[in-house]
Amino acid sequence: MEFLSNKPLLITDTILRDAHQSQAATRMTIEDMLPACEILDNMGYWSIECWGGATFDACIRFLDEDPWERLRTLKKHMPKTKLQMLFRGQNILGYKHYADDVVEEFCQKSIENGIDVVRVFDALNDIRNLRKAVESVKKYGGWAEVALSYTVSPVHNDDYFVNVAKELEKMGADSVCIKDMANLLLPYHAYDLVRKLKDNVSVPIHLHTHNTAGTGDMVNLMAAQAGVDIVDCALSAMANGTSQPSTEALVATLEGTERDTGLSLDKLNEASVHFRGVADRMMKEGILDPKVLRADAKALIYQVPGGMLSNMMGQLKDAHKEDKLYEVLAEVPRVRKDFGYPPLVTPTSQIVGTQAVMNVIMGERYKIVPNESKGMLRGEYGKLPGKVNEEVRKKCIGDDEVITCRPADLLKPELEQYRKEAAGMAKCEEDVLTYCLFPKVAPKFFEKRDHPQPKEDPNAVRELYVEDIGC
Repeated sequence: MEFLSNKPLLITDTILRDAHQSQAATRMTIEDMLPACEILDNMGYWSIECWGGATFDACIRFLDEDPWERLRTLKKHMPKTKLQMLFRGQNILGYKHYADDVVEEFCQKSIENGIDVVRVFDALNDIRNLRKAVESVKKYGGWAEVALSYTVSPVHNDDYFVNVAKELEKMGADSVCIKDMANLLLPYHAYDLVRKLKDNVSVPIHLHTHNTAGTGDMVNLMAAQAGVDIVDCALSAMANGTSQPSTEALVATLEGTERDTGLSLDKLNEASVHFRGVADRMMKEGILDPKVLRADAKALIYQVPGGMLSNMMGQLKDAHKEDKLYEVLAEVPRVRKDFGYPPLVTPTSQIVGTQAVMNVIMGERYKIVPNESKGMLRGEYGKLPGKVNEEVRKKCIGDDEVITCRPADLLKPELEQYRKEAAGMAKCEEDVLTYCLFPKVAPKFFEKRDHPQPKEDPNAVRELYVEDIGC
């Protein structure tokens, strides 16, 4: 099979964001990152994904780190490489829709503090939920990469994704990303989809997949054959399993071909050695569960992303119903069909998963309906891709009116109100935005940050890990 492109394949490495989010619950600290930053900055990556997603929440909730300061620090130590973030459209980095003024302000401050590439996605692929973020990223000089949330269903076929991609290009997307969060995109389909996208849109195509089911390496290779411009990988220290396929493996595979990445395996190994030390420490501390390193083909059957699976298992454990896992996994596709086939990615994955757990635990479908499920069925998150089961909708929301407009059109500007609420806590506009997204967690974080308790070595930075090969 010939390569349909002779351009070097560009690489985005996810080691500083999705890799540890997928394997270690986003617990990597800035101290873990800094010793390797110089190596990463000289690698020749197209970009390094290092912010957004769950990193913001984890910083203030668990790590006592200011996420804005983390971003500024990373930019200072990696000035030559584009820094990339994941942005949930109208949800920003939170779990609800925010008014347009908050979306714009967050995009502006993200770029001002060091972000170059903003990958914007919407869980439902509702273009209306993407527009404000894309406009704002471009207004403040960022690269707007807009994602297709990939899934498999009766309504999600190649024509669907091509049509969405065309709309994204018209909207102003600088690149289009295939966001395969559950490793459902199979190798030959990846070839076909990339080829069709390249035939129909002129902007670069970026592929993001995981290796949950063990097919990720093959997916990346077939996409490279089809002419994809950029792919996401992770340094091998935190690659594979629920994370991205290995950077080193793909670089070695393409070496000497038309799509040679130009990256040095020696430099990649040097960086990976450091993060192997970080991963080993996390495993000893119980933060990184070895189970996430395994390929599990059940992902292809149940279409459940790793984070969604771990969340459901936690809910079942709390209810002492661990033995009901496979019943829940069988219930997930039924709930998803009832709800109009939403792709399973934050926040829809949590909504569908929780509803499936409730249905099984209660022994009656939709006896208990969380507010988030009701919100999805009301259209609060946007337009559902497929036909909703109207009997289920009636049971869940009664005679409530279904929203048909862009949900954010119903929201009044709210930034000024957040500024008033955060007065006395917020020291800068970035603090106000932190409060906007996490109003319950932010005050506790500000208190700890501004009135720190003495620590044994508060300025310590972890040393660069080196390979211990013995005598």
